[in-house]
Amino acid sequence: MLKRYLEVGQIVGTHGVRGEVRINPWCDTPEFLKKLKKLYFDADGSSAVNVVSSRVHGNIVLAVLEGVSSIEEASKLRNKIVFMDRNDAHIKKNSYFIQDLIGCRVVDADDGGEYGELSGVSQTGANDVWHITSGGREYLIPAIPEVVIDADVENGTVRIRPLRGIFDDED
Repeated sequence: MLKRYLEVGQIVGTHGVRGEVRINPWCDTPEFLKKLKKLYFDADGSSAVNVVSSRVHGNIVLAVLEGVSSIEEASKLRNKIVFMDRNDAHIKKNSYFIQDLIGCRVVDADDGGEYGELSGVSQTGANDVWHITSGGREYLIPAIPEVVIDADVENGTVRIRPLRGIFDDED
């Protein structure tokens, strides 16, 4: 079952004296985080806060949170992880949250053979690189349409057609 509340960033400091917080986004772009109108301070959604306003400043998001109007109040939030409700996100088809991919079984799209478990994702700029762990070894595959055939994150399975040489140890 997919988690409803996902980590999207961390409050790393304050900005100004009126309670604005600096959030380091853990998403593809700060613009994604800026669109959220409600954030949560816990993984079960019981501690919600409305985002009064937000703006992108370099690679961070500056946000005014409801009930936070001074630098002292904002300072108390430093190092807090912020979460979003999955239902508030509008992502493109064939796009996935990294948190949903981690732990998925990786299988061959043609014969169903198992390659291992998706253990990490590196964001390289051109395309993401997925880390597949099997038998104490790590393999890296590009997350491109020619390789990643489909991902069924609800059932924890990713089907791939790997590039030649990745898993067969060719010289």
